[in-house]
Amino acid sequence: MEDFLATLEATGPAQYLRASHWTYAALSGMHVLGMALLVGAVVSLNLRLLGFWQTTSLSALARVLVPVAATGLAIAVMTGGLLFSVRATEYALVGFLQVKVALVALGIVSALMLHRSYGLSLEGASQERRAWHAVVSTVCWLGALACGRLIAFAVD
Repeated sequence: MEDFLATLEATGPAQYLRASHWTYAALSGMHVLGMALLVGAVVSLNLRLLGFWQTTSLSALARVLVPVAATGLAIAVMTGGLLFSVRATEYALVGFLQVKVALVALGIVSALMLHRSYGLSLEGASQERRAWHAVVSTVCWLGALACGRLIAFAVD
């Protein structure tokens, strides 16, 4: 694993990002944007799944928010991978990053399973199933967000 991480750090993009503070800062900003889109959309949808805004159609809300969340996730994963590559051997040892990755994986798997079972609109899911997913999802994504922020304080 150490060899893989060292090889990742030696790639052209990782070397470029280490040398270009402005590009690294812009990439970090894009990562924050991706997380904002993801968490904002997910928490909004989860609140609806928990029973808020019942006069708003769940299918209409899901039709808008699921693609926004997916776009945010794609941006966050791509930029996060590049940011990780800059100091991969060091970041790999940070507990907050390990927890963040686990929470992201759980959040993704949970969403995929729910949407695979009940479709994009989630209309067929019982209120209990929706609420359970909303709680798990919110914990995963807010936890990943918090852990991501804490990584900065765990690395010199």
